[in-house]
Amino acid sequence: MQTPTLNFNKVHFVTSAPDIRHLPDDSGVEVAFAGRSNAGKSSALNALTNHKNLARTSKTPGRTQLINLFELEPGRRLVDLPGYGYAQVPEEMKRKWQASLSEYLQKRESLKGLVLLMDIRHPLKDTDQQLLEWASSNELPVLVLLTKADKFNAGPRKNIVQQVRQDVLPFGHLVRVEAFSSLKGLGIDLLAEVLTEWYYADAGPEEETNAE
Repeated sequence: MQTPTLNFNKVHFVTSAPDIRHLPDDSGVEVAFAGRSNAGKSSALNALTNHKNLARTSKTPGRTQLINLFELEPGRRLVDLPGYGYAQVPEEMKRKWQASLSEYLQKRESLKGLVLLMDIRHPLKDTDQQLLEWASSNELPVLVLLTKADKFNAGPRKNIVQQVRQDVLPFGHLVRVEAFSSLKGLGIDLLAEVLTEWYYADAGPEEETNAE
């Protein structure tokens, strides 16, 4: 059965919330974007949706302090989670971010897929691996995007991707690794394709027909 096409350009902002108690009803399908504060998460969301300012980018990493929710169509949402791992953020603020991130991941029933962004020059930091371990134990599919891939030529880039694919094998078959560059447009179509599959994974025949 053919997967319908989802128009990511039609996205709109819903809300910013400090924790899951301030989010809309826990229904439908959500795909969350997570990663270190300097991994290029906001740039990836902007590139996917073709909206320059959908997710705010900043030259000072660590500015995303809230869970930001965007809707593509009724019941299908993108979630921009607080960035983690930025050293120059006060410890108390770090703990708050980590708590809201952890709570969302563990308790949000509508979460059906995770896009984990890592700088291709610094992949698989400790927190990245912890997130992969958690996703593996919960059988949640993960798309790992190695961002800023334009920093390397095709040959070296391919070698890094292959190495990271080997490194994530212990986390199971639901983890996929791809190169990504919001600057050069590398991997954007693939990202849209994977997300569309996740959004419609549980859709019935009638819903798929209506979506086309």
